[in-house]
Amino acid sequence: MIAPCDQFGPWRPDITDAERLARLRSLRAIAHLTLGPRGEAFAVALRLSERDPDQLPVALRALDALAPLDRRQVLASFASLHRTTA
Repeated sequence: MIAPCDQFGPWRPDITDAERLARLRSLRAIAHLTLGPRGEAFAVALRLSERDPDQLPVALRALDALAPLDRRQVLASFASLHRTTA
């Protein structure tokens, strides 16, 4: 179970499987580009989540395990990509 405060991005319960896959892949690309080897565990967890939704909590824990600055950089990049316009 994903806590309500963590239901964003690919962890949102109200998105389609295709949208979840797209968000997982964009997060993985961001992790590779911004973190390099420091983000390997997170990137692997995201890749596993693409095929097995039961791995989504593992990916969330891997995100939370990143160093604070790394986590912030990933989240800011993801938010910039998925910003909605009014």
